[in-house]
Amino acid sequence: MTNEREIEVTVLLPCLNEAETLETCVRKALRSLEECGVVGEVLVSDNGSTDGSQEIAERAGARVVSAPIRGYGGALLNGIEQARGRYVIMADADDSYALSDLGPFIEALRAGHDVVMGNRFRGGIAAGAMPPLHRYLGNPVLSWLGRALFGLREVRDFHCGMRGFDAERVRALGLCMPGMEFASELVVRAALAGYDIVEVPTTLSPDGRSRPPHLRTWRDGWRHLRFLLVFAPRKTLVRPGASLTLLGLVGAGALTPGPLSLGPVQLDVSTLVYACLMVIVGVQLMLFGGLAEIYGRQERLVPQRASDRWIRLLRLETSVTTGLLLLAAGAAGTVGAVSYWGLDGFGDLNPGDTLRVVLPSATAIALGVVVLFSGLVGSLLTLRPAYPAPTIVRQPGPERERERVPSTT
Repeated sequence: MTNEREIEVTVLLPCLNEAETLETCVRKALRSLEECGVVGEVLVSDNGSTDGSQEIAERAGARVVSAPIRGYGGALLNGIEQARGRYVIMADADDSYALSDLGPFIEALRAGHDVVMGNRFRGGIAAGAMPPLHRYLGNPVLSWLGRALFGLREVRDFHCGMRGFDAERVRALGLCMPGMEFASELVVRAALAGYDIVEVPTTLSPDGRSRPPHLRTWRDGWRHLRFLLVFAPRKTLVRPGASLTLLGLVGAGALTPGPLSLGPVQLDVSTLVYACLMVIVGVQLMLFGGLAEIYGRQERLVPQRASDRWIRLLRLETSVTTGLLLLAAGAAGTVGAVSYWGLDGFGDLNPGDTLRVVLPSATAIALGVVVLFSGLVGSLLTLRPAYPAPTIVRQPGPERERERVPSTT
């Protein structure tokens, strides 16, 4: 048996009922490792197969481990933890990826790159290997978002299932997504950590199984999209919110004194309503983004300096002071509006005049409440302990599986 310390590459195959193609994948990977002169292993991380995949993999020469957490990401997380190689190359076990050509991935990893992504568009996609919806819409859109949100200029095939990485470097990222979005999490966290990410060409062949794939186009596509948006609060929340707030303030400032004419267009109180709404929505987006960055610091998702600014801004004392000042300004405006109404005997008033005071006052009150309680939430987020939480292990039973509670650091 090969000494664990001598293993350089682990080829990791997540598995859930892959009896039709698993043996082919294992043998291709072992042959490629031998041709490359690499001491390696094929590791099958089984997710509860009931079709005999485990025995098939072992007979073909693979090492099989059982993944306690269900899902694509759960199988890969378990496999990464159990891998004996310095480098891990992961791929699906459906015989669609080029497991017979591991050389480009191994060369790039040996050159010192932390993560090596496969690019199917550069290597070649066989007819029928990728649905048109994935090829021309889903993958290009999600890849573009990944580049736009995380600066991954070198990554053109964001969701290629075949990729390699330095095992210890990836373990240090604290990956945790159990589903299909694990593919996005690995790349995003590596990018946020400043890892060196490159692409190498690889090919994609038609799925060798007779049954439908585990991937569900709309469900899993949405999970990937949601993950990308949540991991980039500055670009998805803070910046749009700041732009909306500025535009609303300009509109409210211009319309509060009186109507505004822009050529043939007359802007009045109706426009002021929407300007005030823009201010409220914009400030809320910025505050939500700030809270997300504070949370991201706890989970090591954003740079510490960025979150430190929000921690200072959303300190409970600062938020309470700012919120109370806004509430006071809104209350003063409300008192002025009621006094003006009283001078008129509480009779009918011209809405065009009173709303110019009432709307900004109500907006200030709303902002005061939002800012005050955002500071409370921000303070709660910063109270999380700086030491690892204990791991809770539930013993397997008839209806229970082992459950791990991730560290809070």
